[in-house]
Amino acid sequence: MKRIISTMALAALFFGPTALAVPDARVAIELPPPMRAHMLANMRDHLAALHEIQAALARDEAGRAAQIAEQRIGMSSLESHGAGHMAPYMPKPMQDIGTNMHRAASRFARVAEEAGVRRDLRPALQALSEVTQQCVACHAGYRLK
Repeated sequence: MKRIISTMALAALFFGPTALAVPDARVAIELPPPMRAHMLANMRDHLAALHEIQAALARDEAGRAAQIAEQRIGMSSLESHGAGHMAPYMPKPMQDIGTNMHRAASRFARVAEEAGVRRDLRPALQALSEVTQQCVACHAGYRLK
């Protein structure tokens, strides 16, 4: 009996995850290796900036969160990220998601500044969720090859 249970457990371990795996239906984006590395570095920096924004909000430093958002993710950051060089490699809907993310970050920065004055972070948190909503949309629809 132990042998049957062990065999079944082993089979489930090896074959279970593949039986449940869903094919990746996201659009594959092919980039030249340097552009791929650049895009991945940008996304890692966006993620780090989001972490720093959340940490600043937790410390009740809405002004600092606003500054990070605008400088690292907002519309002011496009040139430093090389957005103009990256756009031609992306399909238009992906470009639109990226633009919406940068605009949402700039909106968050304005809302966070106001939230710091009003002492109410709820509007800032809502605005921040609009930034991450764009990240989720892009990662759900696209992948780098």
